[in-house]
Amino acid sequence: MADLDSIVAEIAHDMRAMTDRGQVADYIPPLACVDPAKFGIAVIDAGGTPHLAGDADEAFSIQSLSKVFGLTLALSLEGSEIWRRVRKEPSGSAFNSIVQLESEHGIPRNPFINAGAIVIADILVSTWGRLGARQALLDFTTGLAGSPAGLHIDENMAQQERETGFRNAALANYMRTFGNIKNPIDETLDLYFHQCALTMSCRQLAEIGCFLMTGGVDLHSGRAVTTVSHARSIMALMMMCGHYDGSGAFAIRVGLPGKSGVGGGILAIAPGLASVAVWSPGLNAQGNSLLGTLALEKLVQKTGWSVFNPFPLSVQQIT
Repeated sequence: MADLDSIVAEIAHDMRAMTDRGQVADYIPPLACVDPAKFGIAVIDAGGTPHLAGDADEAFSIQSLSKVFGLTLALSLEGSEIWRRVRKEPSGSAFNSIVQLESEHGIPRNPFINAGAIVIADILVSTWGRLGARQALLDFTTGLAGSPAGLHIDENMAQQERETGFRNAALANYMRTFGNIKNPIDETLDLYFHQCALTMSCRQLAEIGCFLMTGGVDLHSGRAVTTVSHARSIMALMMMCGHYDGSGAFAIRVGLPGKSGVGGGILAIAPGLASVAVWSPGLNAQGNSLLGTLALEKLVQKTGWSVFNPFPLSVQQIT
C-alpha cells in the first residue's frame, strides 16, 4: 500500500495535467485574478503529521469555509439556542438564494448558506461587537494553526466583498424584517465580509480542521475547542449542507463531511483519521472547486476513508 506522501503527490501530479479546471469566481474582483493553474493539497493525519503537495503553502481566500469557524464560536456561546434562529436542513437552493426566506419567516435553512451565516455573524456581534467578533475569529483560527504565519484577514478583499455584496445586504435586511437580525445591518455585514476575507494556506486550513477530526480537541495541546456533540453537529451539517445544492453529489462522490468556498478551497474531515484541505480556484456550476472535489474523490478511493465505507483504512494501514 502506498503511503500518504505518495498518494497526495500522485493526486497533485494528476491535477496538474487536467485541462478542464472550471471557472474562477468573477463577481468578486480579487478572486477573478487568481491563477486557475493553482492546486494544493494538505492532509494532517491523526498523529499530527502533515502530508503536502502542490501549492499547499500558498495563501488563498477561504470565503465560505469560514462559516465552519463562525458556527463553532456561536455554538460555544449559545449552544442549541442558535437553532431557534437558523435551521439544520439542506436548502436545495443556491448559496445566496432569498426564495425560501419568505415562506419560512426569515429563518434560514442552515448556517452554511449565506443567509444562515449572516445570522451566525449577528450572534457573534451581539456578544463581542463588530471588531471584537472579528478578532475572536482571527484568534480562533491562528490559535489552531500550527504554523499561523501569514494567516490574516485581507482588508482589500473585505472591502471588495462589501462593494459587491448587494444580495447579502438584501438577505440581511429581509431577515431584519422578521426580527432575525438583532444588530445594525452594517455591523453584522461588516463581520460577515471580514470573515469571508480570511486568508490562509491548505496546510493551515487542514491544521485548523483537526479539531473536528479529533471530536473537538486541539490535536497538539489537548484542550477542548468544542464539545463532542457540537463537533458532530458541525460535521453533520458539512455533510448535508457544506456544498450547497451540490452537497448530495459530493456525499456520493467523496463521502466525507466537507465545506467549500468560492475561493476554491475545500475542508474535508475523515473522523478520527485525517483533516484534509484542497485548493483549486476553478469552480463547477454549483460554485464548488472542480479539481478540489476530484482530488478528494481520488483520495478517498485510495484510502477508503469514506464514512460510508464499513471498513475504512487507518492511517497506519496506509503508511
